[in-house]
Amino acid sequence: MFQSFPLIKDSAMFSPLWREKKQEYSRSMEMMLMLVLLCILLQLARVSSTAQATDQGFIDSNAGRTLQQEQDGNHQIHCSRERSRAAQKIIQEYLMPFVEREKYQISRSCKLHPDNNLYRDQEQHKSHININEWQCGYCKKIFYEEKNLDQHFDNRHSNLLNLNQSQCLADLCGALHCDTEINSGLKKSKCNPAAAARNKHLCESLADCCFPVNKGPAASRLHEFFLHQFCDAHSCTGSRKPFSRGRRKKTNVFYIIASILLLMLLLLYYLYIYLYQRGMNKGTQVLRRISQTGRKKKPS
Repeated sequence: MFQSFPLIKDSAMFSPLWREKKQEYSRSMEMMLMLVLLCILLQLARVSSTAQATDQGFIDSNAGRTLQQEQDGNHQIHCSRERSRAAQKIIQEYLMPFVEREKYQISRSCKLHPDNNLYRDQEQHKSHININEWQCGYCKKIFYEEKNLDQHFDNRHSNLLNLNQSQCLADLCGALHCDTEINSGLKKSKCNPAAAARNKHLCESLADCCFPVNKGPAASRLHEFFLHQFCDAHSCTGSRKPFSRGRRKKTNVFYIIASILLLMLLLLYYLYIYLYQRGMNKGTQVLRRISQTGRKKKPS
């Protein structure tokens, strides 16, 4: 009579009450997992779109808009903001990592020096908040596109440009292969030997000015590097390509986000197992107490 009681305890896990509690835990955990996963995927898509839009903003310079500003009523400055931005991007990615590795200080007289960029201060006061949201750092106004913010700089903050000491970085685009960077997805145009020779001469003059070989071993190595990285490609033979020495290595944002996503899913999975087992133990204890209270006493 009493030997069947252990079977009652074991069968408690298969009772309707336990099955109902089990289904309730399963549904709640599945809903929580789905909501968390959906939030993470939406954030991942937002970061991806923002990163893509940021990268495209640096190289989209087909408009060729120029800044025209009158100074003292008789002097105008023409400087392409887009090409200056492309030149600055090339310097930062294809040159400065190697300069920093050599711990070399570029002279202020070098046209590649950061302070010689006419638009440097305005570019530093530009915030890309979202894919369609750009903010002016001077007056905090919001714009939908970067070109609108550039126009705002020209109209409202052109008086902040340092016209006395800064230079137009777009003038160096011939030496720095800006067209290759801007039109990276387009078919290469026919090479002009005269233009290639002029660009190579400009490139070599930059190497001589910025990295004089008589300024020490670091300057000598950077001089040789600059010739290989930029100058040797100014030829119509096509034997060398620009930026042959590589660029700044970028952190793989998608790999980092995917790793974080995987880690969060693992944590949620183990949390689900923990809550599932905890609910199972509580349900078993409740049913066990019910079985014990309903047990009949042995007749004397």
